[in-house]
Amino acid sequence: MRFLCLLLALSACGASPAPQFFGAERHEVTLGGIDFVVFRKGDKAEVVRLGYLGRAARDPVPALMEEAVLRTTGCRVRPGSRVTGLPGDTGEARYEIDCG
Repeated sequence: MRFLCLLLALSACGASPAPQFFGAERHEVTLGGIDFVVFRKGDKAEVVRLGYLGRAARDPVPALMEEAVLRTTGCRVRPGSRVTGLPGDTGEARYEIDCG
């Protein structure tokens, strides 16, 4: 029973940042019924979408990721700065941000 409780507690920790975001501020937000974790370090942010989404439900995700950055950090995403691990990936994205 203790092992199960420990396993559940660890799984609740959610997303981990990319190595360049180790030590970053971590924020969580839900937008449009989708959970996101935002990591901010300096003038950069990484957004990780939590949970599974079918292909049809993924269309609004890139805009929601940018909104997640704004709501959690107070900073705007620099236009054209979005980078993902895979083209078209809606599971994670990295941005340059402008906090001025």
